[in-house]
Amino acid sequence: MKFGPLTLDQAEGALLAHSVSVPALRLKKAHRLTASDIASLRAAGIETVIGAVLETGDVPENDAAARLAVALSVDGVEIREPATGRVNIHAREAGVFAVDRAIIDAINRVDPALTIATLAPFEAVQSGQMVATVKVIPFAAPEIALRAASDAARGGQAFAVHAFRPRRVALVQTTLPGIKPSVLDKTARVTADRLGRSHSTIGTELRVPHDDLALAKALSDLDVDTQLVLVFGASALCDWDDVIPAAIRRAGGMVERAGMPVDPGNLLVLGSLDGRTIIGAPGCARSPKPNGFDWVLDRLIAGMPVTADDIAGMGVGGLLMEIPVRPQPRDTTSAAATRPVVHAAILAAGRSSRMHGPNKLLAEFDGEPLIRRVAEAVTNSSVDATHVVLGHQRDRVASALGGLDLAMVENPEYADGLSTSLKAAERALPPEVNGLLVVLGDMPGVTAKAIDAMLEAFAGAGGQAIIRATDAGKRGNPVLLPRALFAQIERIEGDTGARHLVECAALPVVDVELGAAASLDLDTQEAVRQAGGNIVEGA
Repeated sequence: MKFGPLTLDQAEGALLAHSVSVPALRLKKAHRLTASDIASLRAAGIETVIGAVLETGDVPENDAAARLAVALSVDGVEIREPATGRVNIHAREAGVFAVDRAIIDAINRVDPALTIATLAPFEAVQSGQMVATVKVIPFAAPEIALRAASDAARGGQAFAVHAFRPRRVALVQTTLPGIKPSVLDKTARVTADRLGRSHSTIGTELRVPHDDLALAKALSDLDVDTQLVLVFGASALCDWDDVIPAAIRRAGGMVERAGMPVDPGNLLVLGSLDGRTIIGAPGCARSPKPNGFDWVLDRLIAGMPVTADDIAGMGVGGLLMEIPVRPQPRDTTSAAATRPVVHAAILAAGRSSRMHGPNKLLAEFDGEPLIRRVAEAVTNSSVDATHVVLGHQRDRVASALGGLDLAMVENPEYADGLSTSLKAAERALPPEVNGLLVVLGDMPGVTAKAIDAMLEAFAGAGGQAIIRATDAGKRGNPVLLPRALFAQIERIEGDTGARHLVECAALPVVDVELGAAASLDLDTQEAVRQAGGNIVEGA
């Protein structure tokens, strides 16, 4: 391939290195110049262009990327069509990504023109998530290099997504005097949520005293169909013969490993009994924050064996104290073809404390309750589904929404602040959802058209950006959060909404100007009246 300045007499058939604009004509980078293009350039007074001329033995970038991608031995993925020298590869189902580093390295060593990048090994992925991308850097790759890279790709299975296999899991918690039932209840809820990403469920839950005899009996008495057992100890593991490993041995089982080089998660126990796997969960697994427990749990539910040697090899990259939220790789080629799935959550659980009596969501605007006005705007938009989070005066608010196409979500912890409603909304989402549109229940100016503008911006960003409504450039509401932020919702506490997530996330933010509608929310009776609403006494 020859690359550099070309006179117009040399340029027909060449690929432009840079975009060129002349009156009535704009030619994009990588455009193959035609005789007509050259005539227009000549008429505009342009004498030379920077471009590439392919020679015998050169394979055009899209053809080269497609051939290398097809040469890969892969499983559980979908190979997309090439564009601009790139082929993106996506997971067919949610699961765990496994990759052979030696094969990927061998491909990347052949020629700098040919590259392949993947996710980290053993990363949990969602259905449709990009897991790898093949990129040809110049406009063409040498045939000889492409053949060598393709041979390297055939050296074994390069990578695969091992799909989750939903399980019915037994949860056993040991107890000591002084442990509040609320702690055990929260552990059960967090565990159910953690299992939800693989569509697994808790089939049996037991609570037994914290001693090896009681725990051994509980493990032995489990249904024979139970394949996976999660044990949470009332006290942290402090010795290889502590209660959980001792109980596994007493019941006739085997302890594969006690302790792991992942922090948080050091105090995990891995064992087996009667053909079922037992995980002694570290104390950090009572929290939804990612930890070493997730690494072992996800692999097992994806049908991947986990041995003592596997756990011993988790130390590099095992320091998880601060896990940044990373945006998924860009995939502009598929954004237009596949519209992201977005569900809306209308937050309607608050106590309206600054109203000093009436519930602002039941104030009337043009003869209908405010919450119904907001819900109608959302349901008339192009969102795929709408959830309403209820708490304070749930029955009255639900009654005001009668007949609308909505899903009601209960938030029994609404008194603890806005964060609890966000968590309730996120937990109600099915796994195929790509984005969560968070709408406050007291925003009478938000319209279906405004929401559709935000959805369009989200689709244009490939479902990988935060979409934020603004008023004259000032941040406001609603806000649309991509799936990459869903896990972070579990980390917020108190009367904190999505603003903290937006400000701290390492994700692009796209602002959509909605005008005054983005900043008009109603906290006081006077604000309701100024916005044209009528207070409903006793509401």
